[in-house]
Amino acid sequence: MFKIKSYFQETYHEMVHNVTWPTWQELQNNTILVVVASILISLTIFAMDFLFGISGEEDAMWKGLIGFIYGIF
Repeated sequence: MFKIKSYFQETYHEMVHNVTWPTWQELQNNTILVVVASILISLTIFAMDFLFGISGEEDAMWKGLIGFIYGIF
């Protein structure tokens, strides 16, 4: 039981005294960066799927991922 208590005390000490936490401004900037990157990557994947999934036939085998998902439902 002593080892468990010691572990939590050392973990608390490490988190409070040794970890460098980001400032609120850094946290906001990084969050915006992640959101923008996620949107850009998702739009790129959607565009690639849309372009390569297009075919002239209605009953084509490959309609892209979106066409496949809509076909299930």
